[in-house]
Amino acid sequence: MLRITDAIAIADWEITETFSRASGPGGQNVNKVSTAVELRFEAERSPHLSPAVKARLKRLAGRRWTLDGAIVIRAEETRSQARNREIARERLAEIIRAALVAPKRRIATKPTAGSERRRLQAKAQRGEVKSLRGKIGEEE
Repeated sequence: MLRITDAIAIADWEITETFSRASGPGGQNVNKVSTAVELRFEAERSPHLSPAVKARLKRLAGRRWTLDGAIVIRAEETRSQARNREIARERLAEIIRAALVAPKRRIATKPTAGSERRRLQAKAQRGEVKSLRGKIGEEE
């Protein structure tokens, strides 16, 4: 069981972990020990998340979201399998916490009368400058 918030916890059947050998430096250890963790969370089938949260989660996950509605997180930072598992689970929890926060609705506002007046004055002044740039006629 993975605790996200006080109200939400992810059941173990929703998460599957597979282990493989990590890439990068590590000497002989990297060739024989499966320390990299690939955590797969079945987000689309999860009964603990509302449809709105799932939609935000899909947007936040980006490329980590699979076609069948799962989130795949890979962790291979440390040489310890247990630590990599913790890192992957924490990353999943962070993404879900971020998806739980509903964005504020934007309230449309009108520009103030003063700002509108200043904008129009600036436009008129700029137009005046540009109109004075024309060719100079013959003076006699």
